[in-house]
Amino acid sequence: MRRIAILASGSGSNAENINTWFSGSKLAKVSLILTDNPHAFVLERAQRMGIEALVFTPAELRSGIVLATLQSKKIDFVVLAGFLKLIPVALVEAYRGKIINIHPALLPKFGGKGMYGDRVHKAVVDAGETESGITIHYVNEHYDEGHIVFQAKCTVSIDDTPEMVAQKVHALEYAHYPRVIEELISNLDTQ
Repeated sequence: MRRIAILASGSGSNAENINTWFSGSKLAKVSLILTDNPHAFVLERAQRMGIEALVFTPAELRSGIVLATLQSKKIDFVVLAGFLKLIPVALVEAYRGKIINIHPALLPKFGGKGMYGDRVHKAVVDAGETESGITIHYVNEHYDEGHIVFQAKCTVSIDDTPEMVAQKVHALEYAHYPRVIEELISNLDTQ
């Protein structure tokens, strides 16, 4: 069985959704949740779900302690779910093709450093976009520039607020992220 680690910085709703998807799966399970935010609600979710959770500092991420932790816990696949820090090159290299992120817009638009959460939805509305959505991509050494694996779209009407766009995008995240993770993990055995 493949072991998944989730990196999250906030609420952890995607982490919980992913764990629910893999509950009872013979393919994979969420084995570890890591966060850089000691006050993140994802820690409460992890405790409730019975998943080991660890808090780390930015220095521990940069120094390789997080990578060493992933390797010592025999993690096969890394999922970013609302994680806001840039992933160090050593971690990217160690998990090349086995580390993905979800972005709440249709990359390459509205990506890059500082473009996350409500900031993205506000930028979409302010730009007068007629659609938004999600992008699931492999993680590389740059924010939101890895190879795109999957995109799903939703319409943005002229009357939509950033909060309304966020609701539509969250629905896409919950519907697609776990399924895409499952497909990618299934394909690990055929690589």
